[in-house]
Amino acid sequence: MRIFVTILLLLPVFAVKANTTIKPGPVDSSANIIDRSAALLILDKGKQLVLENKFREALVTFREAAMKDPYTWKAPYWISFCHYKLNNYGYAKQYGLSALSKGGIDTDREIFDILGNSYHRLGLLDSAQYYYQQAINEMSKNRLKELNIERKIAECAFAKTAMEKEQLQRVYITGEVNSGYNDYCPILTSDGKTMYFTSRRGNTTGGQINPDDQEYFEDVYKAKWNSETNMWDSITNDLERMNTDGFDALNWLSADNLKGIMTLNITYGDSKLMTKSSDICEIEFTKQNKWSLPKPIVNKTINTSFMEGSATLTADGNTMYFVSDRKGDVRGTDIYMVRKNGKKWGTAVLLPDSINSVGRETTPFITPDGRFLFFSSDGHRGMGGLDVYVCENTGNGWSSPINLGAAVNTVNDDTHFKIYKELNKVMMAAINLSGQKSSFDIYEIPLDKLKLPVKI
Repeated sequence: MRIFVTILLLLPVFAVKANTTIKPGPVDSSANIIDRSAALLILDKGKQLVLENKFREALVTFREAAMKDPYTWKAPYWISFCHYKLNNYGYAKQYGLSALSKGGIDTDREIFDILGNSYHRLGLLDSAQYYYQQAINEMSKNRLKELNIERKIAECAFAKTAMEKEQLQRVYITGEVNSGYNDYCPILTSDGKTMYFTSRRGNTTGGQINPDDQEYFEDVYKAKWNSETNMWDSITNDLERMNTDGFDALNWLSADNLKGIMTLNITYGDSKLMTKSSDICEIEFTKQNKWSLPKPIVNKTINTSFMEGSATLTADGNTMYFVSDRKGDVRGTDIYMVRKNGKKWGTAVLLPDSINSVGRETTPFITPDGRFLFFSSDGHRGMGGLDVYVCENTGNGWSSPINLGAAVNTVNDDTHFKIYKELNKVMMAAINLSGQKSSFDIYEIPLDKLKLPVKI
């Protein structure tokens, strides 16, 4: 990851809201030179952690720098940056404004993008557009292009229009399914009485933390529907051999609930099952009423040394769509399709560029008949973050993706959209704002209350 820092030798004072102006920061008369020097060294340590994507460690380090030198704009600037990366948008806004207040015209111009992003994710779209415009006024054209500022302004405008047309229809799942950690990828059994979902809560198998993002590894959890309380309970991740010490996610379940597709990433440790990176695996429910050990699909066009996952299948199990970052040097994650030839999978092919963009396409869901593909993307016209889209297989190709609008999507990430027509439900996951922080949570939508742009 590259971090860009703009060095400004001379900038004019510029106007901001409420007819105020940003002026040079206050003269530091209290922090002595030793503390200021120490703060600079601590800041350098924090920036190195940022380069390693260790935002939680970096956040602690930048807080230490702020204590050493409470008058510098640099510490709150980087605290704001880390909070945004951790989806703590309220804190990102708070510390970003603090940095701008302390630094004035000396503050790194990247602060306008951070503040624009933070207000955007908080749904404060007028303020977001204001700070994006300040970025346009103050930053180079090349950097504006790299940051996609004009696209972000367009997303704000699109979100405003979409929210004027319809209201959000999804319902938050109460109880212990949503934990405050990241919870997502809900999958229902055909009777609707059991839910499998993926979580990164503290009691995952092995209890280990991923060194890359400093969160717990994933596990698959199971919940039971309690018809007396009308809530999900009996939550457990004790699922025989389904969970490992690494990343485990159940992505698809057959209609008879006896076969499944998982994503596994076990690239370290002494586990008997190892993967190249994130691999797509098959799993079966045995006669002993237990899940079998997941088996990676042996097919060089499906599982590679890159990331593969988020598989979805048609009802007959013969067509699979999945996600891979094998072209990550030029684009984000893409959706691939592969069909079975007898009992073996054939050659996976990349879906057309009308679906796959230079951004991220992820969490596809194919309807049982194979006609409609729902997926999340941040590369098509949307409200911000990952939005849910749908396109139709017409027999002669795929139609252009349609954004599902503000009944489903928000200005944050919206993913894992799945339709259960017989249960009259849509299940999905999305970023949920809670105070100054946020996390992925699981939602449902009554299907009969959702006006989809296609007839399922």
